[in-house]
Amino acid sequence: MQPAFSNFRKTAERMLRTAGGPYAALVLLLIVCCVSNESFRSIQNLINIMRQVSYSGIIALGMTFVIAAGGIDLSVGSLLALSGVLSILGMNALPVSPEWAVVIAGVIAAGVGAAGGTANGLLVSVGKIPPFIATLGTMVIFRSLALYFADSGLVSTENEVFRTVGDASFANLPLPVWVLLLLTLLLSVLLFMTRFGRHVCAVGSNERVARYSGIRTGLVKYGTYLIAGLASGVAAFLFGGRLNAVSSTGAGISYELDAIAAVIIGGSSMNGGRATVWGTLAGVLILGIVSNVLDMWGISVTLQGTVKGIVIIVAVMIQRKRG
Repeated sequence: MQPAFSNFRKTAERMLRTAGGPYAALVLLLIVCCVSNESFRSIQNLINIMRQVSYSGIIALGMTFVIAAGGIDLSVGSLLALSGVLSILGMNALPVSPEWAVVIAGVIAAGVGAAGGTANGLLVSVGKIPPFIATLGTMVIFRSLALYFADSGLVSTENEVFRTVGDASFANLPLPVWVLLLLTLLLSVLLFMTRFGRHVCAVGSNERVARYSGIRTGLVKYGTYLIAGLASGVAAFLFGGRLNAVSSTGAGISYELDAIAAVIIGGSSMNGGRATVWGTLAGVLILGIVSNVLDMWGISVTLQGTVKGIVIIVAVMIQRKRG
């Protein structure tokens, strides 16, 4: 009992150490925004922020594992679009009850996401293709397939049960927010308290040493891309339920950049070997708050990417100073 408690305490201390900085920045940002803008501190506005970031946030959680293992995944936004398009097309095509159609749509979205993650994982781990090149290629492929199946347009459904899922809320928090929080908890346990999580960080820290230590590095890297793909599928299902439709041209655009930014801002090392799931959640919220405040200030949406880019550069510079 004592060793188990000691291990738990060490894990908790490590989590606080890696995620403490991003959460301190998050609290400071919240205080500044609440004091400077009365509209910002309304409960409804804060809930809206959490809803808006929940889809890219779920993807960012999967991206955390990929980056922790020393990789990167540029295809997650396009995979979300493909998963969403195929899930709605499948829902419309199957002659089943609305309830079962929604269940099947969820399975299709998760399955397509897993298939996309598997493709990325095999290209990187078996094909030995650099992650940037491999996922850049699949990003184009997934977007092209989404455009093909949707005839370069919007796919929608009249399934009211699906709309109910998209509009569902518990304790005044939308369903996607609850999914984001639940996945944060589960994936944090996976990264910090399991052998797989330790192997992910070991591979990201030094792949050659990890291989000599008996770790199946290829399988570990494959697993990280599978998690990222599943996260994209889950996000696609929730994203489609929001409007009962998915656009093959607009869905998931720049989600990969938001996900990478959230991971870096959250304190994970861009070079791999060090990551924090809770820090990624803080990074997601920071980006959401920044976008919300810029909207309130009337800053053009086209210029908001500039601010996000500056935030990413500053976060990387801080990482390099820490060593």
